Amino acid sequence: MSTSHSGQRGNPFALGVAVFAAALMLVAGAFQVLQGIVAIANDEYFVTLPNYTYEFDLTAWGWIHLVIGIILVLVGVSLFSGRLWARATGIAIASISAIANFLWLPYQPWWAILVIAIDILVIWALATYRPVD
Repeated sequence: MSTSHSGQRGNPFALGVAVFAAALMLVAGAFQVLQGIVAIANDEYFVTLPNYTYEFDLTAWGWIHLVIGIILVLVGVSLFSGRLWARATGIAIASISAIANFLWLPYQPWWAILVIAIDILVIWALATYRPVD
């Protein structure tokens, strides 16, 4: 016997967390896209450090951020439509985004920290989301 009320489709808190995660993914994806466009269009905009272990050409970093951002936006839109695969994919791509931004810290520290914080919130929101049918 189910403890849920008849007619109730899910936990309202869980739904709120899922919407929160989807919205944050759209924001994080937009930030990543903007960051990638700047790095691709004007790779001399960012200051580079000498002898940085994870130093890539800034245009390559731009493409990395652009691709991650586009995937984040697409998965965020899919979360709004309730796709089950989007939850696991969202956790994975937010984790990849956080790692990429950690490696991006020497180029834009405040921007990278902001995106890492959003990625952590996305991971938390998606990991705690438990719909109840």
